[in-house]
Amino acid sequence: MVKFEHQRHKRPSTLARPRELVIACAPMRSNVNLSRIVRAAGCCGVTRVIGTGTARVVKKIARDGAETVQIEMHRSLPPVLAGLRAEGFALVGVEQATGSENLQTFAFDRRTVLVVGNERRGLSEEELAALDRVGQIPVWGLPYSYNVATAACMALYEYCRQYPQG
Repeated sequence: MVKFEHQRHKRPSTLARPRELVIACAPMRSNVNLSRIVRAAGCCGVTRVIGTGTARVVKKIARDGAETVQIEMHRSLPPVLAGLRAEGFALVGVEQATGSENLQTFAFDRRTVLVVGNERRGLSEEELAALDRVGQIPVWGLPYSYNVATAACMALYEYCRQYPQG
């Protein structure tokens, strides 16, 4: 039988190259959701999160992510997405939408913006129209969708699984 010992504050794995993933968030209602996304981004070596609207990052929730992730706040998302497309990023939404692809088989481009929606409304028609592709996370029970921070973490993990070294 293997004996396991708990390792608190194990040193992070080293990336061979910086991650080319940006997380862009539609206006959030909850500071907690935005802060959880920033924390997960920090854990995954993502260095840039873009928020829109009035939600703010709570450092106690985001933990070290509040210090290691560049957090940009903007008024609205569509102009930000247009700028990121001009920088050569693929725009990928996480949403339940027609034409969406199952996240379990979704192949991310290395240079991707992960676009997540509002907690209640998801992504607006204008935001959806700006996207190149949409990844959808299967739901096997109720409620009909995952919490936005949870969904963002699942998509973030899948991207990192595909690009484990950055």
